[in-house]
Amino acid sequence: MPDGQRGKKYNEWSADRHGDSRKSELRRDINAAIRSADTYDEFLHLLRAKGYVVKGENLDGKSPKYISFLPPGRERFVRGSIKSLGAEYTKERIAERISERVQKRGKALTVGYTGKRLIDTSQEKFQESAGLKRWAEIENLKTAASAYSKVNSIADLEEKIAERSASAKRNSEKLTILERRMKSMAEIIKYAQQYQENRPYQIRYRKAKNPDDYFRKHETELILYDGAKEMLRRAKIDHRTLDINKLRAEFSQMEQKKKELRQAYQTAEKDCRQLERELDKLEQYLNAEPDTVSVQKNTKEPTR
Repeated sequence: MPDGQRGKKYNEWSADRHGDSRKSELRRDINAAIRSADTYDEFLHLLRAKGYVVKGENLDGKSPKYISFLPPGRERFVRGSIKSLGAEYTKERIAERISERVQKRGKALTVGYTGKRLIDTSQEKFQESAGLKRWAEIENLKTAASAYSKVNSIADLEEKIAERSASAKRNSEKLTILERRMKSMAEIIKYAQQYQENRPYQIRYRKAKNPDDYFRKHETELILYDGAKEMLRRAKIDHRTLDINKLRAEFSQMEQKKKELRQAYQTAEKDCRQLERELDKLEQYLNAEPDTVSVQKNTKEPTR
């Protein structure tokens, strides 16, 4: 059985291999977030933006031993433990994987605003041909120089990164507050509906010639009515002027606002990553050897 899968039941492991397990889907989303994130906090933001609820995520030793994930539309959390998801999905290992990826990023292909890629000169074909490697270095410098002409300075670029990062944080905080309000509103709507559905039983109970007999037959409905009325009172909702359609319309507006905030958050996060990649390119350009930067001709790929 593959590493990190020990302790898993065979049928679950087999299901994961074929992609028909909810844990497989969770692993795919975790892996995608790790590939996109530059920090552990950014990883958490990406998952939450996708609709996940995450708890026990802190690495300070004060939070629970395991991180837990609640996928969208699910009712049960899944632990990030060796037994549940595998050794690569504990919170400590997730943080390590992000750190390892960031450290190796200099060797990977980098994409900037120009839409061009920096060529990965660590590939074997460049090591075997000095001429080919020289051509690739010149092309990389031209790409970086093109990006550099689009901003006034590195300080200007860093300022833009800080602004977009702050925007992402603001939208994330607003999203969290809104989700709490929506949770409360959903509870109110539930009790409002329960109140309306069972109110006829309360009216008939008051008018019944034999209240005790009526109560015995409809005890559940009458108890639900009283409970819903009390919960509405606690929420400071006047049951006499209750308008469930208005409440539902308000909840619908919240859902639309949630979509807008999530989109704004995701856009700001994407902008941050693009700006950071651009900054990497500029730093590579500025830190390049002077004799390499000055090369302007012979930009066609040499024949080997």
